Amino acid sequence: MEGVLTGFAVIAAVIGVGYLIGLRGYLGDNGQEVLTKLAFHVATPALLFTILAKADLSVVFSSRLLVTAMSTAAVAGVFVVFGILGHWGVGRTTIGALCSSYVNSGNLGIPIAVYVLGDASLVAPVLLFQVLVVSPIALTVLDLASQVDKGPLWRRLLTPLRNPIAVGPLAGVVVSAIGVKVPAPVMEPLTLIGNISVPAVLLAYGISLRGSTSPGRGHERRPVLLSVALKSVGQPVVAWALAVSVFGLHGAPLLDVVVTSALPAAQNLFTYASRYGVAETLARESILLSTILSVPALVVIAALLG
Repeated sequence: MEGVLTGFAVIAAVIGVGYLIGLRGYLGDNGQEVLTKLAFHVATPALLFTILAKADLSVVFSSRLLVTAMSTAAVAGVFVVFGILGHWGVGRTTIGALCSSYVNSGNLGIPIAVYVLGDASLVAPVLLFQVLVVSPIALTVLDLASQVDKGPLWRRLLTPLRNPIAVGPLAGVVVSAIGVKVPAPVMEPLTLIGNISVPAVLLAYGISLRGSTSPGRGHERRPVLLSVALKSVGQPVVAWALAVSVFGLHGAPLLDVVVTSALPAAQNLFTYASRYGVAETLARESILLSTILSVPALVVIAALLG
């Protein structure tokens, strides 16, 4: 229980500082935009590169990763179906599908993995899958949907290679795969810059809460409530069912996959929404509600399966 409470307390404190910064106007009218661009274009790519350049890529082939991939696809697919039927638009549906399935594996998943599961590396399969598969696909969809002049086919196919969030982790995987050790004069500045990512994202999110209405009550009510239900209840249940019935997991491995699937929507999804100017309210409210609901969910899961 200590790990759950510690992880949430740290996040809440930094978001609270961001809210006060926005309330007092310390960073001016464009503070949130500057922090978002800093995280998206510079800090997050550096962070993902430094993590994956030293990662053990053998985790990609674990059963835990398969459970994560299948549960992610299942709940995201449900939201996409509702988005198509409800004519919610490509960008809005993409952000909603991410909020339904993309877990906070970094700044919350790592401390919870340490304190609840006893090993920070257990969150690595989720992190790798999200940054190498889910993010490039989703950001490519958002890129293509936001372009007025989409240009020739070859240029559109190269869209992921022009997105820093995709390029950073891909470069890290290449370095890890070929076994190259990045020299300290290169790695240390990247590590220092990468350390800005999480606080920048959380501060920008906190600033965005200034003047916002109660979540789940505005014009985005239906997609918000759907994404929160899928994230907080649907994904953990699907992960548990797959782990038990398909992969025969039990004990600690079962606890690992269910706990990671019950993590709330990641704060960097608000960065994506802000970067592309689409569904920002949906992202903000989904993240807030799923974060609140994940506290009792994680406590119950740890009690039942721990």
